[in-house]
Amino acid sequence: MELEKLRRSGLLVYRILEDLKGMVAEGASTHDLEIAAEKMISDAGAKPAFKGYYTQASGSKYPYVLCTSVNEEVVHGMPSSRRRLRSGDIVSIDTGVLLNGYYGDSATTVAVGQVNDSVKRLLKITEESLELAIDRVRSGNRLFDVCGTVEKHVISNGFSIVRDFVGHGIGTSLHEEPQIPNYVDRRGENPRLKPGMVLAIEPMVNAGKADTKVLPDKWTAVTQDKSYSAHFEHMVAVTENGPWVLTRP
Repeated sequence: MELEKLRRSGLLVYRILEDLKGMVAEGASTHDLEIAAEKMISDAGAKPAFKGYYTQASGSKYPYVLCTSVNEEVVHGMPSSRRRLRSGDIVSIDTGVLLNGYYGDSATTVAVGQVNDSVKRLLKITEESLELAIDRVRSGNRLFDVCGTVEKHVISNGFSIVRDFVGHGIGTSLHEEPQIPNYVDRRGENPRLKPGMVLAIEPMVNAGKADTKVLPDKWTAVTQDKSYSAHFEHMVAVTENGPWVLTRP
């Protein structure tokens, strides 16, 4: 069954992220996380989903298995041996795998050492928005039910939704239809959810304004106002019995 194969890929990503969360500490480098993740993917007999992934916008293939986005970096931050984590930082860790022809993709944001209450609240609201959205992944609902749930929770709590990057369908390709914005985009498609669909839902939430820009490396997206940004992601299958999160036990 296809969902079972996606589940195996999703659980591999879950185990990798759990191990990496344990490595996040003051003084660790984002490259340390990269080396560990690459070994775990290889040891599992899988291939990295991100490394070698080409985008027209960058004009290049992504060179790492992880995206490690620190503080004001929203998504697609590159691991670096020069980037040492410090207490008060937050780091989003996003990775994907290809296992037996099926993709897994998930992300989490981790606090380094002691962070202030406003940063804790940013992480809490972002993760809550994902959980609320997951609950709307039900047969018969529409995509905007999912998107609007993220938007409502984030905006009502005083944070802003990144509009330049979105979630996606996933299966035998890393990025499939439909696109899943974290807000209701009336210009986009609003399909009815049906059993068998798998959605990679990934709220990206800024403490300040929503505006982002891409750095000269053509990959790393940052907040324009340098405010912190949080990112959480799960793969969720639509089933007759409700949502099934494929990227956690």
